[in-house]
Amino acid sequence: MKFFAEHVLRAAGIFFALLFAAALACAFLYGCLVPRRYAEEVRLYARQAGLEEELVFAVIRAESNFRADAVSPAGAVGLMQIMPQTALFVEELSGRRLDVRDPAENIDLGTAYLRYLFGRFSSLTQVLAAYNAGEGTVRAWLSRADLTDKQGDLAHIPYPETARYVRRVKIFYNCYKFCYR
Repeated sequence: MKFFAEHVLRAAGIFFALLFAAALACAFLYGCLVPRRYAEEVRLYARQAGLEEELVFAVIRAESNFRADAVSPAGAVGLMQIMPQTALFVEELSGRRLDVRDPAENIDLGTAYLRYLFGRFSSLTQVLAAYNAGEGTVRAWLSRADLTDKQGDLAHIPYPETARYVRRVKIFYNCYKFCYR
């Protein structure tokens, strides 16, 4: 009986050690795949812009992977990868001067621009495509019957980079909603 009890205790110990290791691995992967860095800033500016925090986190994750010092080859800057001309446009709309390189102000600019795009387009796909490829580009796509569905939404995005971007943001968005709601 003692022999049996020792083996049961050993097996239970191994089981719980493996369970603990699996939990640590999941926590690590969870933090890597759906981090919530700059949470206070995202919460504040998402609320001000009337956006879901999960969407803002998803855009930041897709745009810069939370690197505040990110600069794209095209010149987009910061966490939300704001182009300098977009920053000037949003500053004119808001009447405020912001520093696109400051993480908090970059989130402020990015969320304000997303809010602007939601006022101009009728779907998340259109908004994300416009955030990536530009408002004028998406308007041109929406005027083409071969790119739209019967409801007038984008059925096909002709820029492969923008199509990948929209898919990635939507995947991250759904991950954030699943993990944090």
